[in-house]
Amino acid sequence: MLARSFWRRLAPPAAPRSERRRAGSGAPRYEVVVIGGGHAGTEAAAAAARGGARTLLLTHKIGTIGEMSCNPSFGGIGKGHLMREVDALDGLCGRICDVAGVHYKVLNRSKGPAVWGLRAQIDRRRYRDGMQKEILSTPLLTVREASVEDLLLTEPEANRPGKCQVTGVVLGDGSTVCAGSVILTTGTFLRGVILMGLETHPAGRLGDQPAVGLAQTLERLGFTVGRLKTGTPPRLAKDTINFSGLEERVPDNPPVPFSFLSKAVWIKPEDQLSCYLTRTNLKAQQIVLDNLHLNDHVRETTKGPRYCPSFESKVLRFPNREHQVWLEPEGLESDVIYPQGLSMTLPPELQEQVIRSIRGLEKAKILQPGYGVQYDFLDPRQLTASLESHLVQRLFFAGQINGTTGYEEAAAQGIIAGINACLRVQGKPPFVVSRTEGYVGVLIDDLTTLGTTEPYRMFTSRVEFRMSLRPDNADARLTHRGFEEAGCVSQQRYEQAVQMRAALEDGIATLKSLQFSVSKWSHLVPEVPISSNRRSPLSAFDILRYPEANMEILARAVPEPLKKLTEWRELSERLKIEAAYEWCVVSQQQEIEEVRRDEALRLPEDIDYFAIDASLSAEVREKLNSSRPQTVRYWATVRLNSSRIPPVYSQG
Repeated sequence: MLARSFWRRLAPPAAPRSERRRAGSGAPRYEVVVIGGGHAGTEAAAAAARGGARTLLLTHKIGTIGEMSCNPSFGGIGKGHLMREVDALDGLCGRICDVAGVHYKVLNRSKGPAVWGLRAQIDRRRYRDGMQKEILSTPLLTVREASVEDLLLTEPEANRPGKCQVTGVVLGDGSTVCAGSVILTTGTFLRGVILMGLETHPAGRLGDQPAVGLAQTLERLGFTVGRLKTGTPPRLAKDTINFSGLEERVPDNPPVPFSFLSKAVWIKPEDQLSCYLTRTNLKAQQIVLDNLHLNDHVRETTKGPRYCPSFESKVLRFPNREHQVWLEPEGLESDVIYPQGLSMTLPPELQEQVIRSIRGLEKAKILQPGYGVQYDFLDPRQLTASLESHLVQRLFFAGQINGTTGYEEAAAQGIIAGINACLRVQGKPPFVVSRTEGYVGVLIDDLTTLGTTEPYRMFTSRVEFRMSLRPDNADARLTHRGFEEAGCVSQQRYEQAVQMRAALEDGIATLKSLQFSVSKWSHLVPEVPISSNRRSPLSAFDILRYPEANMEILARAVPEPLKKLTEWRELSERLKIEAAYEWCVVSQQQEIEEVRRDEALRLPEDIDYFAIDASLSAEVREKLNSSRPQTVRYWATVRLNSSRIPPVYSQG
């Protein structure tokens, strides 16, 4: 019964693909066209429009813009950093999360602020409605319901890599739209297939048809594509779950906002919802093992997300273990619970058996069974650091189509692609974030230099300079550049960032100028265990480095001139963090400067690696010619990794 109702909800097959043709004389013209209204597409379209480009966002359904297709949460370890960086560039997702969250939590609190992970459970409806309101009211941005079946192409620009350039798109009804740049953010829709048990159906998401025509276009153009998979767990009825006896995870009080513009989140601390922890057991494991023959999706011919595996994958890789299942609310007024950690693609009747074998879920009702999705993705090494394609000029890619997983990774790529698509039509230099400047820089650098054979997820461990690239200082790192170079940052945000930077500089100078002997500090702040071996005098900034010290303690000890520094809470917190990491940041600075020097040495775009007189092997020449490195550092990375076995992209 569950299976029949599920398949009825899937979209009808796509209409036959129209033949590609030239744009008609009356075709509408936009400077930037974005294909896809997911988390990458919305950020890309909004960024391009903020930058001054007349932008068109094409999506199958306007009503699904901002849809959270899988988990009802944003942020996490590494991902929260990306959220802050998107916000620093005036992106949307952070601000909308601050008016849609129902449970805010900072992860990794036991470690330093550099690796804290801002995270929130999100009300799906509020987030979707908030994103649609934002997108539909953005100046210069038009939204249109349409499928895209092909690209309009012409001869390439001289002295640039690429065998052609994109000039527009062909829609499903055969009409055309002209464009100065095109951004593909198709997510899991590129030749997407939904799987449950042994049944399959063409779809990019439950209820939405896949993008088949575009997949054929990319193959025809010579792009290297691969196949990845992901999955989502069954949704459960809240009133059928027994929460008594389960471990409760309470939210933070007060909640920490994602956006630098938010003084506080929308919800009162006491009105936030809790999450609950349960675990799988051997009975659930046995149900999976006994029925693997009924599950096509679990086969390892297509790679799934390593850090968000299906329950079947956990059973096979880690047998005879209990696995955590977090029961997460989907909204304040929603009766739906999302069982995080229980993604599966067994037939619906067997999913029900697994669910009801778990503590607290003995009588749980499945509202929607879990399912898997397999889809095409592009080898991201075919992109520049601006996310423009090497093969087709003015064609940009962002999101899961580049082999990543997660809303945050998609949003981060989307905003960079949107900025650069806008700059491209304006004839301005690309906006590239170095891996010394941000997590988004690390994300894009990893993808475009090393590629990926499995869904890529951001972690703090991927970032060499994480002591400098903290969530608290994303505005100091990126907002000025976004305002001056990309034109995507509002005057209000820019002025706030300038004000904070000036206040930080003044605050640090004030703290460093206030100096006393060790004995006097010990008398003034007895709660701080100052070592008697420390040389005198010590500044207030030195004292602030101690874990036990904070600005409130120092201001009570020395009200004048420190009390004024505690009146702005965000400033007070950031002064503490700056003090804690000063020595780490200073010690990393020389290495950062070396990396930046190599990044500043740009290579000619039309260099012929087969003709240059250099001691390079044929293999290295082939890889350099394929990846088209833009800088000496990028060139060194490609050469260094040339001995590694390259990723293999299979359609299997």
